[in-house]
Amino acid sequence: MTGHGTKFGRKKEEAIAALLSERTIEEAARAIGMSAKTLLRWMKLPEFRSAYLEARGQALGQSNARLQQATGAAVTTLLKLMVSPDAPAATRVRAAQCVVELAQKGFELDNLELRLARLEEAAAEDAHQSHGRR
Repeated sequence: MTGHGTKFGRKKEEAIAALLSERTIEEAARAIGMSAKTLLRWMKLPEFRSAYLEARGQALGQSNARLQQATGAAVTTLLKLMVSPDAPAATRVRAAQCVVELAQKGFELDNLELRLARLEEAAAEDAHQSHGRR
């Protein structure tokens, strides 16, 4: 899209923002005064597609960070429900099941991380020794 200059750059940014905030491509196009056909064509351009995917990734990263910040409150809620005599038995059982399953997943991830770190260290050591033999 060389030759379109800053007008394309500014419109591209508006289009990406609209795609991130509107529910459909048609709504995004309408929000910025563009035809859906043009926006669909832009989405096939590598430059536009790359910028759009990067923006989506940043938005998703921010959402994930917010979710991670809320995990403390989520755990507190689960634990309170699990031990609350006022909660129905089915709710207490489900909360307990969640706690056990999430703890198991956490253990598995920690274990995998440790094993991966050991493998990476061994591979680096092997590479270093192989390099020294040449």
